[in-house]
Amino acid sequence: MDCIFCKIIQKEIPANIVYEDEEVLAFRDIQPAAPVHILVIPKKHIASLVDLKPGEEAIIAKIYQVIQQIAKQEKIADKGFRVIVNCGEDGGQEVPHLHFHLLGGKKLGEKIVG
Repeated sequence: MDCIFCKIIQKEIPANIVYEDEEVLAFRDIQPAAPVHILVIPKKHIASLVDLKPGEEAIIAKIYQVIQQIAKQEKIADKGFRVIVNCGEDGGQEVPHLHFHLLGGKKLGEKIVG
């Protein structure tokens, strides 16, 4: 499999990791769109939200728990943040591995579409 996020999980490609456990990895985006821009991913390769299979829903709940923890750690929980999941080419998904963008650290615009 030639997935850049899987290579990060396997430590074949370096990343600025802010959280890791057996199921989830979170690291800073190399092209941040905000002062805090962290990608939170399941370690299991799931291409996108539409590829979630029955029984895999728990990983989404776990990811949101991790996002909450990171938001507190990064001191953006109180002022606010945004979580974005792009799905498919038309949705702006560039890497075919499910990932959640955690954005914060400044007042974000009201619109999230370009």
